[in-house]
Amino acid sequence: MRRAHTVDQVRTAEADLMARLPEGTLMQRAATGLAVAISNFLGHTYGARVVLLIGSGDNGGDALYAGEKLARRGAQVTAVLLSEHYHQAALAALLAAGGRVAGSGAATDAAGLASGVAGEIARADVVVDGIVGIGGRPGLRAEAAAAVRVAGEHRVPIVAVDVPSGVDVDSGETPEEHVSAALTVTFGTHKICHLVDPAATACGPVHLVDIGLDLPHAAIESIQSADVRALYPVPRGESDKYSRGVLGLMAGSAQYPGAAVIATSGALAGPIGMVRYVGPDSVAEAVRAAHPEIVAGEGRVQAWAVGSGLGDDLDLAKVRELLDEEEPVLLDADGIKALDDSGDHDSVLITPHAGELARLLEVDRAVVEAQRLKHARLTAERFDVTVLLKGSTTVIAAPSGEVRVNTNATAWLATAGAGDVLAGLCGSLLAAGLNPLDAASVGAYLHAAAANLASAGGPLTAMQVAAKLPDATRGLLAEPDPAGE
Repeated sequence: MRRAHTVDQVRTAEADLMARLPEGTLMQRAATGLAVAISNFLGHTYGARVVLLIGSGDNGGDALYAGEKLARRGAQVTAVLLSEHYHQAALAALLAAGGRVAGSGAATDAAGLASGVAGEIARADVVVDGIVGIGGRPGLRAEAAAAVRVAGEHRVPIVAVDVPSGVDVDSGETPEEHVSAALTVTFGTHKICHLVDPAATACGPVHLVDIGLDLPHAAIESIQSADVRALYPVPRGESDKYSRGVLGLMAGSAQYPGAAVIATSGALAGPIGMVRYVGPDSVAEAVRAAHPEIVAGEGRVQAWAVGSGLGDDLDLAKVRELLDEEEPVLLDADGIKALDDSGDHDSVLITPHAGELARLLEVDRAVVEAQRLKHARLTAERFDVTVLLKGSTTVIAAPSGEVRVNTNATAWLATAGAGDVLAGLCGSLLAAGLNPLDAASVGAYLHAAAANLASAGGPLTAMQVAAKLPDATRGLLAEPDPAGE
């Protein structure tokens, strides 16, 4: 698992480590890792023009010491001091290595930038965001915001130190102006904003520098390929189609017959042995035409996937009966309308997009999109369900309080029917015996992996994603174990 910790957890771990190390050791570890990452990002160091935006916190010190190391290797490093309170020893080290300060003590322009600073930023090869660190609040002060805007206007890439300044670190929210980084270099562990949108998008790729922190249980986890391999229900020699799992699929309607075909495609690409389709005869014919192995009609199943494309054919009473049975149930799209907060639903998985979750919670969609982690957790607690909130980063929240995210999806996956494939796949994983949290986690990962194969950097369709699921799964299961086990 890739793990993300809260600000308080990181602060406590840092304080414990600093108490056992010579003064300044931790900052030097961070600065060294940052300097190497910047050099690798640029592809060279000698002659590179580097501008450091320096605030009052320790991450400004990290940036200054990194600048010193780059200057000693031939980079032209300029510090822009955005606060009267900066790390003086780090600045002295930078100046001794040949770096300089831009605009110090000079008059400011209309944007609040010291004279000449805008030109320094515009000519830079890279800007380093050392404005505020993990202790900062959302938003940027006027001079910092002006400097960041100049970099954006001149397309100068920004490397963020630890986190992009201005984002909310513990929620992933971006309610105010903030840095949008081409690369974020973080220390010790990932932070929540690195994994949860909208802040995750502002981070760009995240490079983790190990500085030796001893950390507690993570607030959020991101499943990786080794975790999927460990969880995936691989059939054994004695398995048959029933022991592998049978999924009951209630999807599609006269309005949306294609949803049933697409969801079935996702389900069949999972680990189960059989799918029972329950729905209108005309839709069943379309499903059987695409997948002749499907059994139409009710019978014994190990899990249900309900809702994709039901439209006006949604039978609330029938779905609520299923929720009272012992088999786990996945609710997608229209099926989510059957959910209420009056029962015990800890074996239920729901797979809404932001609009569907907003309707369930009776809030505006924009509110959910701006506070994805908050509303996924709120829904899981209120309705006692596991929530897979679809989006550019998928947030999965369990009623136990556990949260996982999936970050490996391509933006091309935002296409009609992709959610139906995911619902079928996750339902298949439930029927094969995974609990809702693991089914959602494995399903989201494989769905994104298949989309990456189908896309290859370009457009895709939902059925192409479903068709690539076996390849994605096969490739992942065949990956060598890095531990050699």
